[in-house]
Amino acid sequence: MNRLEAVRVETAHPVAVASPDHLNAWGTARDNSRNPRFNAKLYRLFSSLDRPLRVMDLGCSGGGFVRDCLNDGCLAVGLEGSDYSLRMHRAEWAQIGERFLFTADIAKPFQVIARADGAEQSLAFDVITSWDVLEHIATGDLDAVCNNLRKHLAPGGICVFSISHSSDVIRGVELHQTIQPRQWWVELFARNGLRTHDTLERYFNTQFVRGQKQDAPHSFHVVLVRDGDSKPVAPGLSLTERVLDAWYFSRVQRVLRRLVAFP
Repeated sequence: MNRLEAVRVETAHPVAVASPDHLNAWGTARDNSRNPRFNAKLYRLFSSLDRPLRVMDLGCSGGGFVRDCLNDGCLAVGLEGSDYSLRMHRAEWAQIGERFLFTADIAKPFQVIARADGAEQSLAFDVITSWDVLEHIATGDLDAVCNNLRKHLAPGGICVFSISHSSDVIRGVELHQTIQPRQWWVELFARNGLRTHDTLERYFNTQFVRGQKQDAPHSFHVVLVRDGDSKPVAPGLSLTERVLDAWYFSRVQRVLRRLVAFP
């Protein structure tokens, strides 16, 4: 792919109409998570690529992570099951909505198409992320989600997810349709041809877009590769990097950031 002209998403299901988080908009109306340190680790992990990194964020909410990836030179696309942010022109949707942020039910078939130099092609992604999203999907639909993951993951690519294992009742509605421990999810992914790699998870060293340090205290993480694919080799972490990982999103750093923002 040379000069990118446009990206679009083909789907017969542009909105997850049965999703409680669409019907009772909460996270989709508020979240806009990002973490530049996660991005930096991602780029280092894929530094041998001879083209821009391709990133797809599922359940992208406000689109902040996607916007950061684009600003860093990636080809990045976000899919959101609710059309709330699109309709409200909320957060990054006001600038990149319907260009790099799209609505789609990720439990139904979809395809991401890029046009470059007058030709169109389906996109596969080096990195697929999802931040506290999969627990919002009904258990019976998760195999279909995994099928979409396998279909859209490029050879040698990875999935990086945070998943909540707790209930989330808002205005009397349970938003989390699948509440299960980490091992249950690991087994689900394995049955669907996606294997966890703890070495890669340790490489990110608590620096994710959402997680226990990033306003999601009941979440855990998985890093997945497709069966039969090679996986990126995680670089070693220096003492300086470990110290910075401990510092970013620590309680002290968060307090200092608030003091600076609101003197």
